[in-house]
Amino acid sequence: MFASLAPARRRLVFAVLALVLVGVVAAVAAFVASRSTNDPVASVDQSVPGPVLLVPGFGGSTESLDVLAAELRDNGRDATVVALPDGGVGDLTVQAQTLRDAVDAALTRTGATSVDVVGYSAGGVVARIWATDLGGNEQARRIVTLGSPHHGTQVAALASQVLPDQCPTACQQLAPDSSVLAALNSGDETPDGPQWVSIWTELDQVVTPPSSARLDGAIDIPVQSVCADSTVDHGSLPRDPLVGAMVSAQLDGDSTVELGAADCSRLSS
Repeated sequence: MFASLAPARRRLVFAVLALVLVGVVAAVAAFVASRSTNDPVASVDQSVPGPVLLVPGFGGSTESLDVLAAELRDNGRDATVVALPDGGVGDLTVQAQTLRDAVDAALTRTGATSVDVVGYSAGGVVARIWATDLGGNEQARRIVTLGSPHHGTQVAALASQVLPDQCPTACQQLAPDSSVLAALNSGDETPDGPQWVSIWTELDQVVTPPSSARLDGAIDIPVQSVCADSTVDHGSLPRDPLVGAMVSAQLDGDSTVELGAADCSRLSS
């Protein structure tokens, strides 16, 4: 094809082809780089607390979080319990969208630049979906979860197998092998932006095993590691005075804190 061209024209064609090839390689490299590199998320100012949103667990009972919300208000915080759609038993991703809307409304109402989120039980999973998939990590200062089945619970797995008609969508999504949890745990369990804390009880009989509440990248605090004689179970987590004090300790100040046995008397008084 090129043999019939004059030497000068042949050199020109080769030069043009070389330039085109370099351009294509550069474009492909730029595309790959853009796909593999994410801009880092700036951490929210930890010294300026905004409103607190509390997310109920499976079943969506806002009353379960009334005591904790009242304690936070007594401490001077603007605290709101989020009402979940479908009675809190529907799709967790839809619940996360409801949380997103509630956060936007709270920021607009207060003029704050960030929120703190406390998720109880399945509400902690909802908070993670919001932070991971809906941009919540750019709006959250702290995310604290209470007895949340981050890696699923065998109770949900058993219910979906034995009583499938009594295990609605959220129940199925809380089984350890659910696609929702698999996707949520396939990458960074605690996206950059907020500070993360997981508080849970070793006596949990709803989240089984209780260690499912452990969250990679978070401060993990079993209640019994603070007060060894605590008998708090899953249902009483958001009403327990010690747990309430632990939550407040994580939402106060310029940073989350490790808690241990040395803090028991102070937090339980």
